Amino acid sequence: MSDQSHAAAHEEEHTGPVKNPKQLLMAVFFSFVIPIFIIIGLVYYVTAQNKPAAGAVNMEKSVAERIQKVGRVEIRDANREMKSGEEVFKAQCAACHAEGLAGAPKVGDAKLWAPRIKTGFEALWNSALKGKNGMGAQGGGDHTDYEIARAVVYLANAGGAKFPEPAKPAAEVAK
Repeated sequence: MSDQSHAAAHEEEHTGPVKNPKQLLMAVFFSFVIPIFIIIGLVYYVTAQNKPAAGAVNMEKSVAERIQKVGRVEIRDANREMKSGEEVFKAQCAACHAEGLAGAPKVGDAKLWAPRIKTGFEALWNSALKGKNGMGAQGGGDHTDYEIARAVVYLANAGGAKFPEPAKPAAEVAK
């Protein structure tokens, strides 16, 4: 009898938690159904409409930031008073030419300006408009080409040139 009880106890040790087909069906059912309900709950939570946008305090502000304008149109007054060469120099050119930064000839330094003055006003003006070496193009910026020309005359004349003040462009005749 001890052999039979020992064999039954030995067989009992090697069986798993599922003892019959009904328990097997329940284990399979719950191992598939519970994860599906968890996934449905997570999807519902993630797609809920009442959550604020990540990092946004105000929904309207975040929408406005996402749909901001790409460009802008600026209409300049054609009849405004033109700036003098000195005013344009102070606003646009002084950052480099006042101290001679980035290889720019310092204002009033006749020795550095002499070779540039020899090229003539047109060459200096084109260099200012289109850019040269470390100097970026000034044309199409905050100042008109005429104002840039006045600044070129101001700078060159401070360096020893005797360029005349450029002629003011004639206003277009309305048709």
